[in-house]
Amino acid sequence: MNNFEKLNMKNLIKSYLSLLMAASMALVLIGCGGGGVVPSNGVQVRALSADFGTRKAVSYSPYRSTSTDGNNFQNEVVTTANVLQDLRLLQDGGFTLIRLFNSSDAMAKVILETIKNNNLDIKVMLGVWIQSGNPGGINEAEIARAVSLANNYKSIVLALSVGNETMVNWSFNPVSVADMVKYINAVRSQVTQPVTTDDNWAFFAKANNNQEPKAILNAVDFVAMHTYPLADSVHDANKWNWQQTDKAANLRAEAMMDAAIAAAKSDFNAVRSYMDNLGLTNTPIVIGETGWKAVASGGENYRAHPVNQKMYFERLTAWSNSSAAAKPKSIFYFEAFDEPWKKADDKWGLFNVERKARYVVQSLYPNSIWESGAYTSADALYFIPTQSNGTITANRYTIFSDMNTAGEVRPSESILWVGWDNPATAYAGSSSISFATGDGPNSLEITPAPTSWGWGMIAALQTSADDLSQFATTGKLNFSIKTTYPGKIEFGFLTGTTTAGSAYDVYLTVDPANNPYGYVNDGTWRNVSIPVSAITPRGAMAYGMTDASKSKLDLSKVTNPLVIADRYEKTGKSNNSNDRTKIYIDNVYWSK
Repeated sequence: MNNFEKLNMKNLIKSYLSLLMAASMALVLIGCGGGGVVPSNGVQVRALSADFGTRKAVSYSPYRSTSTDGNNFQNEVVTTANVLQDLRLLQDGGFTLIRLFNSSDAMAKVILETIKNNNLDIKVMLGVWIQSGNPGGINEAEIARAVSLANNYKSIVLALSVGNETMVNWSFNPVSVADMVKYINAVRSQVTQPVTTDDNWAFFAKANNNQEPKAILNAVDFVAMHTYPLADSVHDANKWNWQQTDKAANLRAEAMMDAAIAAAKSDFNAVRSYMDNLGLTNTPIVIGETGWKAVASGGENYRAHPVNQKMYFERLTAWSNSSAAAKPKSIFYFEAFDEPWKKADDKWGLFNVERKARYVVQSLYPNSIWESGAYTSADALYFIPTQSNGTITANRYTIFSDMNTAGEVRPSESILWVGWDNPATAYAGSSSISFATGDGPNSLEITPAPTSWGWGMIAALQTSADDLSQFATTGKLNFSIKTTYPGKIEFGFLTGTTTAGSAYDVYLTVDPANNPYGYVNDGTWRNVSIPVSAITPRGAMAYGMTDASKSKLDLSKVTNPLVIADRYEKTGKSNNSNDRTKIYIDNVYWSK
């Protein structure tokens, strides 16, 4: 070895020792809370800002369209004035760490400019929307915008999240792990902030037959996991015990909400355990999304209510503020404001779409901006088991009629006439304008209020089910109807409940110009009689049901003894047909 080689070797040794000391110092600093980087099995982890542990966090989207039509949401212009109003509302309530879902000029840039130009004390976790399939290189363009915003607003943007629920096995916007790693690396190489991806807890914990997350876990600076006990109670009724039927009714609401927060903690612990087993003990976890609906909009009966929403929020807050070692660095509540365009996935907001504070946060705001309605803890919802009223043996089961018929049986509880969806897609009310011959003085007036896919109206038993099994063979569904509503329409009934995962649609599409049942849409009263045996072969699992062993025809548990609907896909109409012609019905009954 010559002198030059010896000198070069000394320099290499010096460099190596310097790097080793730097790495050791970084570990010491992190251990003492001093910031820096933490070695993991993957990237050198960039430390999260202390703001993640001190600021109340919430997901924020600025859209205000009250339409349930997604096209209206996409065409909405986000204005600085509206964003400023929103951000001041959030800041006044102490919500000063917000999560954005994309880096678009139309939304994210407007929000960041508004924060900066008005000196608002608000920090941001910036979203980078990744689209499945990357049509037209859309993802690279989004990444370029995100990098520019993160660097230009460095004092505001504390972290970036690349992609949203793209790798969990039920994703509606799937992206492969390999591609997502590339996107994360592309963003991370051009910014100095910590970078992550948001996804459901089950992906990060490799639970429920999800794919291996290790490559993602090794690429991110922190994990942003989602946990939704409320949604799980609809889609996986056995995941946690929300019904709490072993508790007395007056204790059931508290027990349900305690079980809900326990389910969220269990999801967190599953992710933490999986990461720790990979040696990623120093990679922090935030909850990127969790929440509770104030109004049932997707089958959350007996669960979604303003009081239950507050109970869940309070339990999250207590967990976040506790001294427990097993807790997230931050919890982003989903979400700040309602978004009606999401239809069945709406009503999570701390505020409604009109920017009125819900019960959950009303203590933080003057009552001049409160949503209407007064509540106490006694108003919390809880599960009430559906009671079977026994087999109907009478030859007539009457649902709606002014006149009494000898020997008939009526439902043991009042029928609730309600439109599908929220906002309702149809409305019903008593009318004396017109009625069927011999059944005055009232009829039921149904006014469709369709969304893009159509509308539906049900006669609902709220807490019970009637056994109409003896009507299966020779029974008929009868009613009088008067309308000029155009085209085909659906008539039928529903068995089971969404709560039990057993709801089953039993609807027959009827053409007014060609049917043997008596239905004509000529604006005069017509008597319709449809054999039950003609309707039942058309049955199908109800919307949102996933288990065919539960969601099946069961005439012993009829919960909606009449359904009238027009689902355009079924009747052959074009989406957004939007016909609101009134329909009058009268003298509704089953016979055998």
